[in-house]
Amino acid sequence: MIEIVVPGYRAFALEHLVLDFNGTLACDGTLLPGVRERLGALAGCLTIHVLTADTFGMAGKELAGLPCALTVLPADGQTEAKKFYVERLGDGVSVCIGNGRNDRLMLEASALGIIVVQEEGAAVESLLAAQVVCRDIRDALDLLVHPLRPVATLRS
Repeated sequence: MIEIVVPGYRAFALEHLVLDFNGTLACDGTLLPGVRERLGALAGCLTIHVLTADTFGMAGKELAGLPCALTVLPADGQTEAKKFYVERLGDGVSVCIGNGRNDRLMLEASALGIIVVQEEGAAVESLLAAQVVCRDIRDALDLLVHPLRPVATLRS
């Protein structure tokens, strides 16, 4: 668990990290540099879940050896499936990171929603659903590795 107390905002007791794959952890199906190490570091504190349509068919190979649960979603209904997945984990215990339009409801359902703006860009609807915007996945994961960083971002 990662506990983060943000003065003037709220306290977080995070148990799960839910991530999109392509556009978030990977570009063109390949895991971005530095992601493997950060996920390994976070696995001691959070249960890690990766939700993907696996557009490039490489998610399983790229995530091999990492302590995470991979769920490949069907092409239809991804937005709702991601939201439902987060809701099943429990109220207020998940941090979610994504970038695509199909991540917007997942970000809304999470206790803490983070959007990354990388090579694929980010959907405006998802941007508005997130509490934090990061320039890349390494920065987003580092918010959790160094939990005082989101305090500085979110405090009132």
